[in-house]
Amino acid sequence: MTPSKPSVCNAMTEREPNLENKPDAPDLSVNGTPVDIGGQIFAHRSVMLYPCMDALAIKPDGIYVDGTAGGGGHSYEIAKRLTTGQLIAIDRDEAAIKAASAKLSPLGERARVVRSNFRHVADVLDMLGIDRIDGILLDLGVSSYQLDTPERGFSYMADAPLDIRMDARAEKTAYDVVNTYSEFDLRRILFDYGEEKFAPRIAARIVQARADKPIETTGELTSLIKAAIPAAARDGGHHPAKRSFQAIRIEVNSELDVIRPALESAMKRLNKGGRMAVITFHSLEDRIVKQTFADMASGCTCPRGLPVCVCGKTPSVKVISRKPILPDAEELEVNPRSRSAKLRVAEKL
Repeated sequence: MTPSKPSVCNAMTEREPNLENKPDAPDLSVNGTPVDIGGQIFAHRSVMLYPCMDALAIKPDGIYVDGTAGGGGHSYEIAKRLTTGQLIAIDRDEAAIKAASAKLSPLGERARVVRSNFRHVADVLDMLGIDRIDGILLDLGVSSYQLDTPERGFSYMADAPLDIRMDARAEKTAYDVVNTYSEFDLRRILFDYGEEKFAPRIAARIVQARADKPIETTGELTSLIKAAIPAAARDGGHHPAKRSFQAIRIEVNSELDVIRPALESAMKRLNKGGRMAVITFHSLEDRIVKQTFADMASGCTCPRGLPVCVCGKTPSVKVISRKPILPDAEELEVNPRSRSAKLRVAEKL
């Protein structure tokens, strides 16, 4: 279906009323003019760039969504393959929106940039007057820019305020999690989201420390985590704070909660033959994507043991990648951060 092309003003005024109360409701960014992101360079190397393009099987006249635009690398590669088609680039990070807008500005009306969370993809499409799309890409990882900008609080390698928000409009920060969550809840998120085997010790150390004064910086938190982990376990391997920071980041940004609903919502908007490609960076994300695709591909939700299907549901997708697609040796050499990436692909039936 050919999309309507509302202007920025029209698109914003046509926003559905119920979106106004969402902190990450869609907000169109102006395309066509290079933008500055506060004197900083948004440096981010797109992971598995060309495998993603192959996975999407891009049609020149198709409509595509990059639900996690970041610096616009994937978005640019999609949009430059279009002739009469259109790309919608979505991200909730203000810095990413500015960077993607600058990257995509030479492509004119082939690309639109929208500030929103990818879980609201259906709302974004409705706002733009688009009924169906031909493909969607989701890169669920944290960007290099976020990791390498100390004041964002994503990294345990620098001392900065406890923030870790992907969207600065969100209320909850890492400070809130670390200083207000109960010891039980801290232990739960460290174990469930970070797969941290020393979660009880770390949670107890955090609660003990904050009884004297609030924990305010990433440096303070990192020191507490190190002190909670036995010396022998700190030697070699990953940084001792890596798993805990991942867990807190996931909690602050509700990263896992949105994956399945977002996949199901986006899949409903795909045309027959449209592709969904999803990049994950840890087992928790990958497990959700794999299971969601498997459920969509199986269709039937009847309890096992019934002699015949009574639910009447049929498969809605075909899984293209039974096993995840992994970065090749060349990519690993130039982009070590891609080593944990996994790409899964499904096609709408």
